[in-house]
Formats: sequence, structure tokens, C-alpha cells
Amino acid sequence: MVKLVILRHGESQANRDGVFTGWSDVALTEKGIAQAHQAGKMIRQTGLQFEHLHTSMLKRAIMTANIVLEEADQMYIPVTKSWRLNERHYGALRGQKKAAVKAAVGEKQFKLWRRSYHVVPPLLDKPDRDPRYVPLGVTEPKGESLEMAYNRLMPYWQDEIAPRLLDGHNQLVVAHGSTLRALIKYIDRINDTDIDHLEVPNGVPIVYEFDAALNVTSKKALQ
Repeated sequence: MVKLVILRHGESQANRDGVFTGWSDVALTEKGIAQAHQAGKMIRQTGLQFEHLHTSMLKRAIMTANIVLEEADQMYIPVTKSWRLNERHYGALRGQKKAAVKAAVGEKQFKLWRRSYHVVPPLLDKPDRDPRYVPLGVTEPKGESLEMAYNRLMPYWQDEIAPRLLDGHNQLVVAHGSTLRALIKYIDRINDTDIDHLEVPNGVPIVYEFDAALNVTSKKALQ
């Protein structure tokens, strides 16, 4: 049976401070670094060996991935960084305190912007031009719903992750809360309404086991 392990990065400075982040680049906190080390140790204890690691182009995920590979003694495996695994882009909410936004717009609208599958947050007036994406021909979004993040993620799953799993090679994905929610939505076949209630905790490896047709045979969080 082939296995996929998915892991949300350790606590970031924005997680700690309650700030909407998205594609903004923030580092891990000391707690986040400790969570990454613990996740790597738990993965090592399973004895799982990976053929490839997939992560985003944001340093909170990259830092977590590096720590995990070191703790798991698998720093030699190939690593792919893709913008398709970046966190959902929160548009004009980016950089704002969640508590302040909630106080300004009310609980209902706040939850729709933060958790709904279809609702798009307030957009930026124009996209940023981050130099890391220019060579890729990628324009940073002005804002995304979870559905939009799902749609940009799925080609990566179909082209880079699923084929390796079908070939029998274990895969490790270190990414973000929203993109992992989108991936879990696909794997677990969660409907558009119920995905609102799913939370992916920082630093907790989730192990999926698949049969030869990529049907899920087991799912377990390592804690």
C-alpha cells in the first residue's frame, strides 16, 4: 500500500498574531520550529521512506519541510517547490488582524470570507509583482476563494503527486491550511458545505494509505 503524508507548516508569526497572511512570506515562531521538529520525529518513528517532497514557495512551509527531512533523516530526497501549493490568497484582507476584521464586518461575513468554499475575499486593487513568480509567468492573485485555490492546486496533484503514488512511491506534502483543506476535500470527497468546518492543525502529520487505484484505505493523524 502506498502512503501520502500531508503536513501543515508549524506555527507562523502570522498564526501567532492572528493576522491574515496568504502569499505574504512570514517565518516560523519558536513554537512552530518545535512543532516541525516533533513532526519530523513522529514521521521517522513510522519508518516511512519517501520518494519525493512537495512544498510551496513560502518560507514557513519550506522551513518546516527542511526541519522535517532532517529529523526524518531523509534530506537526500528530491524536493519540488510549487506556487500551486501556496496558501490561499486573502486579497485585501492580507496583513489585517483577524479580530479587527471580525469586529468591523460581523461574525457572519467574517466566517464567509475565512471558511466558505465559494466566497471571495475583498480583492487587491492590482496584483503584486513578486520576483519569485516572474520567471514562472505566474501573476499573484488579487484574492482567492478556497474554490479558486482548489482549482490551481488540482493540476499539481494530477501531474506531480498522483502519478508517483500510482507508481507505488510514498509522497510527503508540506503546505498550508487552506491548500491542504482543498486537497483533503478532494481525497476525502467532502462536499462544498461541509468543507467549511474542516480545520487542519499546525505541525500534525496526516497519513493516508491508498490501494492501487488510489482509493483511501486508511487515514491517521500522528499525535
